[in-house]
Amino acid sequence: MKRIVSISLGSSKRDKQVKVNFFGEEFDISRIGVDGDMKLFQDRLRELDGKIDAFGVGGADIYVYSGEKKYAMPEILRLMSPVKITPYVDGSGLKNTLEREAVKWLQESGKIDFRSKRVLMVCSVDRFGMSETLAKYAKSIVVGDLMFNLGLPFPIHSWETAQKLGRILLPIVIRLPYKWLYPTGEKQNVNTPKFQSHFENADVIAGDFHLIRRYMPERLDSKIILTNTTTAEDETELRRRGASQLITTTPVFEGRSFGTNVMEAALVTLLGKPPEQLTPQDYFEKFQELNWKPEIRILN
Repeated sequence: MKRIVSISLGSSKRDKQVKVNFFGEEFDISRIGVDGDMKLFQDRLRELDGKIDAFGVGGADIYVYSGEKKYAMPEILRLMSPVKITPYVDGSGLKNTLEREAVKWLQESGKIDFRSKRVLMVCSVDRFGMSETLAKYAKSIVVGDLMFNLGLPFPIHSWETAQKLGRILLPIVIRLPYKWLYPTGEKQNVNTPKFQSHFENADVIAGDFHLIRRYMPERLDSKIILTNTTTAEDETELRRRGASQLITTTPVFEGRSFGTNVMEAALVTLLGKPPEQLTPQDYFEKFQELNWKPEIRILN
């Protein structure tokens, strides 16, 4: 049996373990949250290094993107220093492939006509494939990186502007403490509505679910939520708030859509190559073989 473990800086309340079968081979997949404790994060890495098939890096990005340029987060790279044997991935390989294809499939299959939809993308630098493809199709898009990551009241109204700002700001932003940029630990369970008008004006709310969950308003009537890493409890809460659909870009196992880091770790294991040797085409061909399509849940 293959074993995939996502060590996450997020809340341990969202932990999950499932067993799934890919091409006749059993996979034990688990997510372990450390509640923002970076020492515990590294301790878990040391305990499991060389004993499992691949790590997913959860609750954090090793790499963020602006256009074709990739920026490493130094703090997260240092955090991974205990790993000497087991390959690890942060999901960026699937964000560049699976999430692009997910948006394209939703449009071309007629499931969602983004040409008539106003989109709020909560953060584009970590969901670059999804963001770029939504910007191509959507009636309009608001990119929320400055609002939801930096707390600045400045919506970005075009993909091109988001890319220009990313190239200017990312060399500085990547050196900030990660906890300033993204909710970790118990903060993932706290909802503090912010920039509410941008949620209200959108038809589709897309991107990282922890950012959506942290800042979403009390009512989400008729909204489509395009994301992943959702639990059955999250689905219930979105239904209570009036959202019409929950669409996850990664498969749902036992009520849980795991993060791209988990699914990428599974693909790396299936492909049998070091992550640095894999190409977007490698990922594309494998998830096509697995027939991974967006999961659509009708909520209201």
